[in-house]
Amino acid sequence: MEGREKNMISAQVVIVGGGIMGTAVARELSRYKLDVLLLEKEPEVGWGTTKANSGIVHGGFHEEEGTLKAKYCFPGNQMYPKLCEELDVCFVQNGILMVARTPEEMETVRLYYERGKKRGVRLELLSREELLQQEPNLNPEIAGALYAPEGGAVMPFELAAALMENAVQNGAKYKVDAEVTKAWYDEGSGKKYLETREEIICADYVVNAAGLFSDTLARMFGDDYFRICPRKGEEYIFDLSVKDVVKSTIFPVPGQLSKGILVIPTAAGNLMMGPTGDNIDDKEDLGTSQDGFDRVLEGARSLVPSLDPRKIIAQFAGVRAASDRGDFIVELSPHVPGLLHLSGIESPGLTAAPAIAADVPRLLAEAGLAIEPKENFQPRREGVVRFNTLSRTEQDELIRRDPSFGRIICRCESITEGEIVDAVRRGARTLDGIKFRARAGAGRCQGGFCQPLIAQILSRELGLPITEVTKAGPGSEVVTSKAKELYDQEVLEV
Repeated sequence: MEGREKNMISAQVVIVGGGIMGTAVARELSRYKLDVLLLEKEPEVGWGTTKANSGIVHGGFHEEEGTLKAKYCFPGNQMYPKLCEELDVCFVQNGILMVARTPEEMETVRLYYERGKKRGVRLELLSREELLQQEPNLNPEIAGALYAPEGGAVMPFELAAALMENAVQNGAKYKVDAEVTKAWYDEGSGKKYLETREEIICADYVVNAAGLFSDTLARMFGDDYFRICPRKGEEYIFDLSVKDVVKSTIFPVPGQLSKGILVIPTAAGNLMMGPTGDNIDDKEDLGTSQDGFDRVLEGARSLVPSLDPRKIIAQFAGVRAASDRGDFIVELSPHVPGLLHLSGIESPGLTAAPAIAADVPRLLAEAGLAIEPKENFQPRREGVVRFNTLSRTEQDELIRRDPSFGRIICRCESITEGEIVDAVRRGARTLDGIKFRARAGAGRCQGGFCQPLIAQILSRELGLPITEVTKAGPGSEVVTSKAKELYDQEVLEV
């Protein structure tokens, strides 16, 4: 077969896709005596749909009864406090409000209240007066709301990186820049083969967590019974000066295609508005638009009229991996033994991911995998230093131990050199990797001041020429060879 001259490696379980779903599965399977390998096509984990996720930990009342979304969302919600505490990931349980803008919408809100109560979700119905007392900056004409106090927010890319880091602590392996270009099933041996640019991987079991491209991977193996129907969402982030406009995540009453335009306090403290929900053909269309912005601003201001677009510091779009079933696909292949599809994991996929991952050992055991727990599984990863959250005494002591924590690199977010070095040692390889893991470059100036300094640190820590440091992988080099001489003259030594 073509490509046989490539190096051949093997693993019991290969996970394809390093988003929130794939990394959650990797960590879950690292609890067992298994040889686990995750393949991610991007330069770092968490860089597909996960990177543009809103970060909302949903309450568990939105989803229709009888769906897999309903089955996994609320259990996933209940897992988040412990999961994020174990992994030292920022998690804010700030609550969710579904607000009714009219008395008619309030009747719909009551239906969601009854649905959630049947599932055991903690919920309250709030009158207009109670709502405005809790969130005084909401539109005063709002009729009332449903409040879910256990809803929250997390930084999805931080969580994906932490899940993978903890999985590696427990023996799992992963490869980035490892796009699967070909895959096949050998009926004689029962083995599954996956080909990347560098290698061929032989697997006993394959978990398809390839997000937007999970249907493509399925077809490589001969499964052609579901489709991914990409849906794009544009979102807009405000600077920290408006962080206290609302405390809870504000939902409107949902429409047919999406949960609507939201106002979202992120776990990092910024306020965000969006997303749109547009069906598209191109799975890699990440462009924003004037029309999208206008729709988002109009929808967000119908909830929070005081939002000032002049305070927006960043805009982006993500593409959700909606399936043609309108629900999650969590099932073993009917045609290829040992192939598990985790597909169509759109909203509330981030919330549901830990609960879906917890079900994967059972599903793989049904396919014949021997599952034996480890006695020494370590659920906690080494804690992350967040310098600007420490007391002055703690900061002084840390600087005495390691002077690199005394050098502020990112002024907007007060991120130190020590935090950036720690992010590199945990797996960051690019400027965006540093931004997502440590928030250096995520502030008002979006890296305008600190990017050259971060590039120097990456160059030094990774042993790379400055011309090979990238923003987001090959093709996004930040310093050309022609500019290097000028760069060396102008950039301050770190």
